[in-house]
Amino acid sequence: MRQIAVLGLGSFGSTVAKTLTDQGVEVLAVDADKEKVEDIKDYVAVAVSLDTTDEKALRSIGIEQVDAAIVCIGENVEANLLTITLLKKMGIKNIYGRSVNPLQEEILKSLEITKIINLEREMGESVGKSLTNPNIQVCMKLSSGHTMAEIKIPKEFCGRTLKELNLRKRYDVNIVAIKKQTPSINERGQRILIEQINDLPQAEDVLEESDALIVVGKQESIALLSQHK
Repeated sequence: MRQIAVLGLGSFGSTVAKTLTDQGVEVLAVDADKEKVEDIKDYVAVAVSLDTTDEKALRSIGIEQVDAAIVCIGENVEANLLTITLLKKMGIKNIYGRSVNPLQEEILKSLEITKIINLEREMGESVGKSLTNPNIQVCMKLSSGHTMAEIKIPKEFCGRTLKELNLRKRYDVNIVAIKKQTPSINERGQRILIEQINDLPQAEDVLEESDALIVVGKQESIALLSQHK
């Protein structure tokens, strides 16, 4: 089984780790924040709390044995670059690094890593795709060659379970989560909708009209699903 390390478990890193797990990858999730590690431990093969800028600590978990490493550390540019440098020193050939500004991107280019992940650019592509296909709310390319997208529920899906729909067989996509709009009352007595994410969808979960599916699959498969009326 392919093993990939995800270093940095903010919202982006956690999403990447869970998506890779859903794709059958053995994920080694790493972050210095123990709470973030605790939050994800049930979703991945191994979750460890340590300082990713500490070479000895990284070697202690056998990180040099992974097939690839994705460094998702965001705002701490120094930690991001030092972590990537250490991974290269350890001989990891496939390294993906997140860039949050132009200067950081230029430095990452000089390190000659496998791919630079630029979230602003990725989200710009996402907005463009959502404008050409109104049923796709968000779309993001993944390093695995697949795409993650948020899709409005087609009318035909309403009132049916995931088991009944069998989307994996019909469209060759995996359901990562279901986004729901739950009615509530705020402190002023006003009716509002609260967005909730079911990131452990079960076969018997019933879809409702206001739901959105978060799916992973090939771009053409997602496009076919999004065109379903």
